[in-house]
This record gives sequence, C-alpha cells and structure tokens, in this order.
Amino acid sequence: MKDCLITETVKYIGVNDKTLDLFESQYIVPKGISYNSYIILDEKIAVMDTVDQRASDEWVENLGRELDGRTPDYLVISHMEPDHAGTIKKFTEMYPSAVLVGNAKTFAMIPNFFDTIESETLTVKEGETLSLGTHTLQFIMAPMVHWPEVMVTYEQTEKILFSADGFGKFGALDADEDWTCEARRYYFNIVGKYGAPVQALLKKLSGFELQAICPLHGPVLKENLSYYLDKYNTWSKYEPEDKGVFIAFASIHGNTAKAANMLADILRKKGEQKVAVADLSRDDMAEAVEDAFRYDRIVFAAASYDGGVFLPMEDFLVHLRAKAYQNRTAAIMENGSWAPSAGKAIRGYLDSMKNINVLESTVTIRSAVKKDTEKQLEDFADAIISAV
Repeated sequence: MKDCLITETVKYIGVNDKTLDLFESQYIVPKGISYNSYIILDEKIAVMDTVDQRASDEWVENLGRELDGRTPDYLVISHMEPDHAGTIKKFTEMYPSAVLVGNAKTFAMIPNFFDTIESETLTVKEGETLSLGTHTLQFIMAPMVHWPEVMVTYEQTEKILFSADGFGKFGALDADEDWTCEARRYYFNIVGKYGAPVQALLKKLSGFELQAICPLHGPVLKENLSYYLDKYNTWSKYEPEDKGVFIAFASIHGNTAKAANMLADILRKKGEQKVAVADLSRDDMAEAVEDAFRYDRIVFAAASYDGGVFLPMEDFLVHLRAKAYQNRTAAIMENGSWAPSAGKAIRGYLDSMKNINVLESTVTIRSAVKKDTEKQLEDFADAIISAV
C-alpha cells in the first residue's frame, strides 16, 4: 500500500520494519512487516493502537505530525501483543491525560507487560460505543482471535473496521506482492488454530456495512471487501481453498525427494491442475503449513529414521496438529532400507487430527528408486486423483 490515505479524518501513523528477520522469532519475513496504527481526528482524538518498541521513535514522529499540536483524548487498545502494545507506556508518559480504552481482559493483562501505568482507563463491553464527535466507535469483542483480550472496533460514520490482527499479512506496506499468499501464510500460522472464534467474529460482522478494513499488519483494504471476508470464512472453516495436491517430503539422501518429484510429474501428466511440492528440510515451514491448508489433498513422503520418521517431517506434523489441521485427504509414502517405520509414525499423527481421510493406497520404497517404483507411483497417483 504505497498510498496510506484512508479518509480525510482517519490517518495512518504506522511504521514499516524491514530490519526484522523473523516475525515472532519463527516466521521469515523477507519483505518486512508493518506495525499498523491509526488516528481518528475529530472533536476528540482517538489513537488506534501503538506499535512495537523497535519502531517507537518513527511512530512518535508520525503521531506528532498528525496531531499538529493537539493532544489525543483516547488510546484504543485492541490487542496486547508486544508488536502492537509495545509503546503504550511511552504514549502515556507523553500524553498523561489520554484515556486508555480496552476491555476487562485488556486491563488485566497490561500489568504483565508494564510496571506502572497511571492513566485513566475506560473499560468497554460488547456493543458499547464511544463518541468522538462526528465519529462513533463501537466495540466488538473477539476473544481468541488470537489472544483472549482481542477486540475489534467499528467506526459507524465512515464504516471502517479496525480489525486487530484479523485480515493482516506479512510484508511491509510497500511490498509488491499479492495479498492472498502472504495473508494465507500469516493466517494459518498465527490465527489458524482458532477457526471457531474467527467464525464467531465473522457472524458478528455480517450485520455491519464495511467501507474499509484497517488491520494491524498489512495494507488497508478498501475494495472488494467480500473477497477478503470470503477467504476468512473458508480458512476458518478449515475448508480446502483449492482443488489440488500438496506433496511434502522429508528426504535424507535424495531418494524420497526423487520419488516425490516423480509423483508430482505423474499427477500433472494425468491432468491434476495444481500440484505443489515442498522440501521440509529446506523450505519455509510456515509456507508448507500454508499449502497444507490450501489444498484438498496432501501426500506425506518421508524416510524412516530411528524407528520413527525423519525429523523434518515430524516437525511438520507437529505444526499441523498445533494449528488444528483437519478435513483433508492424506496419502503416505515411506522409505526404509531395512525396517520402514515412517508410514506408521505419520499415520499416528494423522489419527490424532480431526477428519483426516488417509488413503489405503501407500507406497513403500526400499532405499533407492527403482524401475518398479514408477508403477507404484502410477497406481498411487490414480488413487490420489480418484479421492476427490
């Protein structure tokens, strides 16, 4: 979003961070991240969230520019995670008369992060409103999307939703990239476990007319809002977004990798339109999780290791289970030189997940890929295709 104009009275005061290598110390962000914050200028002024401490100096400068000598009346706190709440104490020191607006869980959590904050507070509940003059803020509780204190705010006059972490994405605002891919990677890795709370929030929002969505990460969304709402509806229902096959492999010496790529080629030749492949030893784990949720079918291909499964595959399965992976068709390919154990280990993880249909058809490779392996893969591909 190169143009940060929202409206004449609602301004963007957030900060791009292109110095961060790992968001939440685990997700690679090659195009950075944005810490979004907004200000509503009216008879009374409301600041919508702060930013991470690492970006506080630039944020203070942006805030001061838009205030132009005025003093803010409110700071609305939608989410207490440090990348959004990290500058609350600094704000209160600069503007001691400003009132902090949050819900009961917000104010129970603030002492976990800051020693003493002496500002006046306003505790709001579901549906309550706060008038700024011509603008009116309506507060909507969104617990466990994705922390218990989360709330979103609807501005009634200009019909703007301040959506907390919802509808966010990785990438700085000037990142030249499609919204969907990085928003999907962001959603499933950060919010993905909490599909039911997201569904509850979407149900609440269905009664509101929206002209813009202002998330805490990523661009402000102002056009075709039904597209973004539909994506969140699909994602939070754990429904496949695309018909296709995702092949995730964990290979020690390259033989399992060879078989996985052979399978991908066979599937494409047989007419499968979308086939994605990931090397779990080298590719971004968060992107592998994203693709697992994107497609309706998945192939787990892994070498046996220490009587179980090669650890990059085990790590992947742990990630999927943690994010409530469900409602998919799965197939298993294992490799083992003397006592193949990967298939059993993979199935054990899948049995602990909800509504995973594991195909009876499997492939077992004994060390290297041989001539008869291609025939196995042909039959395997047919089973995967017919499983739609």
